[in-house]
Amino acid sequence: MYTKQIASAVAALSFVSGAVAVGCSDPTATIRSPADATAIAKCGDIDGSILISKDFSGDVNLGALEKIGGDLIALDNPNITSLTASFLGEIGGALQLKNLISMSSLQLQRLSTVDTIEWVTLRRLTGATLGTPGITKASSVLVADTTIKSLDGINVDNLSFLNLNNNRDIVTFKTNIKTISDQVIIDANGLKMQMEMPNLIWAANMTISNVTTFSAPALKTINGSASFSSNYFTSVTFPNLTKLEEGTFSFISNPQLKNLTMPLLTDIGGGFIVANNTALSQINGFSKLENIGGAIALRGSFENFTFPALDDVRGAAEITSTEDIKSSCDKFQADKGSEVQGGISCVAENASANENTGEGGSGNSTSGNSGNGNSAGAFIGVNMATVLGLGAVGVFYTAFL
Repeated sequence: MYTKQIASAVAALSFVSGAVAVGCSDPTATIRSPADATAIAKCGDIDGSILISKDFSGDVNLGALEKIGGDLIALDNPNITSLTASFLGEIGGALQLKNLISMSSLQLQRLSTVDTIEWVTLRRLTGATLGTPGITKASSVLVADTTIKSLDGINVDNLSFLNLNNNRDIVTFKTNIKTISDQVIIDANGLKMQMEMPNLIWAANMTISNVTTFSAPALKTINGSASFSSNYFTSVTFPNLTKLEEGTFSFISNPQLKNLTMPLLTDIGGGFIVANNTALSQINGFSKLENIGGAIALRGSFENFTFPALDDVRGAAEITSTEDIKSSCDKFQADKGSEVQGGISCVAENASANENTGEGGSGNSTSGNSGNGNSAGAFIGVNMATVLGLGAVGVFYTAFL
């Protein structure tokens, strides 16, 4: 009788103190204390998920734990300072770390396989140790609202989704990703961000903003749309890109862009937009471009443009510059007038060419559709808005997806 009473008292005391036993076979093992983390570490492998409680405080160390069958999750905890899992090689589900405002260290030296990565609002995290070769298998990666300075070690061959946004201190992102089957979004990161994707050969959709350099020399095909806007690079060249199968290809408001070259590009499935790149003096880097499935919209301060191989444009060609491009306009009208199904409007010396407001400026026009500079400029503005609308891709995924 007394033995039962003592056992009951011990159980009650354990419950009151919060010392709930954590088991290796729990569907979700909840870590509330360092002792819980130590108990989990002794499991080696667990089939379920690990949830780090909102009440945990301090450093989380998973010791010799090697495999998690489910998820590893820590949410809305202001007191976690670090997460260390030095022997963890595989997470079957998500690695979800969100709103951990005090976490400054993430050590995952052996992690190679994870389904999804979601690191959001980690405002003291300046880096993540992923080891070599790093993560080689994953389906999607979201890193947002951190102070990470570099993000190396994500070397997945085939990724579905990549989104890096609002990482204000990031300087470099280099990855060996070969294909992206859904979308890559890079936006609102540090002003000095350098992005290198040396092995990327195919991407479904791309939205790239606010980077200083972007390199993808092996890129051959973009299946959907590609948008490059508000960047700080001086040159974009895709030496092996041959086609954009379905969507719009756009370069908008990249103020330092001086060189735009795609020597092997033959087909753009949707519209083609080059606008408000004020340092771009020539648009002549598309020597093999033959087919455009939508409209052409060129606006800027370029002095000449040429598309020698152009054979078929399904939409209109609407072109305007602050400079004297009349000779380029005349040649384009003479050589390509019959290839542009929607007609050609070309306006030289248009003071409003870089404003992209939809309002026409005064200028000298050469057009199959209009006879004076004002109407031609208005025609360009309205139709460019249409092209942008039809070719729009989601530019920004917030940190709180």
